[in-house]
Amino acid sequence: MTTVVPIESIISKIVFLRGEKVLLDRDLAELYGVKTKALKQAVRRNIERFPDDLMFELTKEEFENWRSQFVTSNSDKMGLRYKPMAFTEQG
Repeated sequence: MTTVVPIESIISKIVFLRGEKVLLDRDLAELYGVKTKALKQAVRRNIERFPDDLMFELTKEEFENWRSQFVTSNSDKMGLRYKPMAFTEQG
């Protein structure tokens, strides 16, 4: 069974980092219907398939800056203890 995801739900999750349009690991995992932890484990097991132009991990500064943008909404940053991975359009 194929599930169609409305384009609006994907577009709303795109963020700009390092001059690239990216999806963060938790949003990509949600689109695929898997847990973020499982997605990250799969990526790390196959890291050679994810060069820097396809995926990168946020730096500490990028992570803190991104988190600081959610001053009024704790729900967006709840559970974020680790720096997310960002997946580019090419990824």
